[in-house]
Amino acid sequence: MKEKVLKRFLEYISIDTQSDDASETTPSTAKQFDLAKVLVEELKQLGLTDISVDEKCYVMATLPSNSKKKIPVIGFIAHMDTAPDMPGVDVNPIIVKDYAGQDLLLNAGLNLTLSPKEFPELKNYIGQTLITTDGTTLLGADDKAGIAEIMTAMEYLVNHPEIEHGTIKVGFTPDEEIGRGVDHFDVKKFGADFAYTLDGGGAGELEFENFNAAGAKVFIQGRNIHPGYAKDKMLNSILIAMELNALLPVNERPEFTQDYEGFFHLIKMEGAVEKSMIQYIIRDHDAEKFEAKKAIMTRAVEFINNRYPGVATLEMKDQYYNMRKMVEPVYHVVETARLSMEELGIKPLVVPIRGGTDGARLSYMGLPCPNVFAGGHNFHGKFEYVCVESMEKAAKVILKIIEKYTA
Repeated sequence: MKEKVLKRFLEYISIDTQSDDASETTPSTAKQFDLAKVLVEELKQLGLTDISVDEKCYVMATLPSNSKKKIPVIGFIAHMDTAPDMPGVDVNPIIVKDYAGQDLLLNAGLNLTLSPKEFPELKNYIGQTLITTDGTTLLGADDKAGIAEIMTAMEYLVNHPEIEHGTIKVGFTPDEEIGRGVDHFDVKKFGADFAYTLDGGGAGELEFENFNAAGAKVFIQGRNIHPGYAKDKMLNSILIAMELNALLPVNERPEFTQDYEGFFHLIKMEGAVEKSMIQYIIRDHDAEKFEAKKAIMTRAVEFINNRYPGVATLEMKDQYYNMRKMVEPVYHVVETARLSMEELGIKPLVVPIRGGTDGARLSYMGLPCPNVFAGGHNFHGKFEYVCVESMEKAAKVILKIIEKYTA
C-alpha cells in the first residue's frame, strides 16, 4: 500500500492543477480537467461504477456494496486544485528516505533549507520517508495526497472482495483553494449519508470544527495631483489604505494567533496614488466573535470615509461557516474516525481547523463531513512536504472506517 500511494501521489503532482481566484468560470482553470480525466480512467480500470466528470469538473464514482446488511453509504472526498499562492507547474519532488532529523537542502542556488529549527514537526518523522519540494514550487500534497489515499483504499477493496463493505462514494472537487470547491457539488447525485474529506495535516489530525470565514475588499479612490502642487489637494490612496490597515487590531493577525483565536489577514494590496485595493480574509471559530470582527472592518471603513469623505468602498461577504453545528447531531462520524485511528495505533489529535475545507460547506448542504489527515505540512508554499508513511496510514484509516460501519 505504501508503494502504491507513493506512485499515485507522484503521478498526480506532475499535473498542474492550480486554481485562479481571478477567474469567473468553474473550474477556474481548464487544466484541472487534466487530472480529472486521469482519475476517471483510473476509476474505470479499478472497476468502480457510476463514474462521471461533469462540465464543472466534479468527479464522482461508486464502489457498490457487496453486503446484504443495511450499511450507511459513506463518501470520501478530496480536491484536485492547488493553491494560487505558489506555482504548481513542473513540480520536482525530492524523496528523502530514512530521514535522520537533519536540515534538508531544497535548493542550493536559492539557499533554501527545510530545517527542524523552523519546522519542529519534522522531528516526528525520523526514520520515515519524506517528499519535499525543490524550492521553486509548492508540492501539491494539499490535496493530491488525499486523492492518492482514497484511490489506494478503493483499489485495496476491489482487490480484496472478501472484505465486506457497504456502498462507497468517491468525489474529487475543483477550486477548493479559492473557496468555490462545492459551489456546484450535487449532494443528491453523490448520494452519501455522510462523508469524510481527506484534506488535513499530520498523522492523527481529525477535525470537525473550522473557521467561520468572510472575505473583504476595500477599494480606495484617491486624488492624484502633481507632487509639486499637491498641498491640500492630493489624496494618496496607498497611504489611506495603510491608514485603514492600522485601524485593525495588530494582535489579531495570523502570526499572533493560534487554536481558537481568529484573525484579520491582509492577503493582497495593490494600486497607485489614484486608486488602491486592499483585500482581507476574516476568520473566527466563534460566531459572535466572527460577527464582531466584521463589524470592526465596517467601522474602520466608516472612519476612513469620515476622515476622507467617500473615498473607501467595502465589499464583504461570508464564505463558509463552522461545521461543528451540523456535525454534532451525527457525532458518530467523528467518533468512528477517532476509534479507527486508535485501533490502527495512530494517536488521534482532534483539533479545530485553522482554515476551511469542502466539508464545511458540504455539512451545511446536508452532507456531514469531518476532515481526516492527509499527511502534509506547510501547505501553499515552497517548504511544503509530506510523509509517505502518513499517507499510507490515511489510506488504512479509510479502510478501518468502512470496516467499523460494516461490523
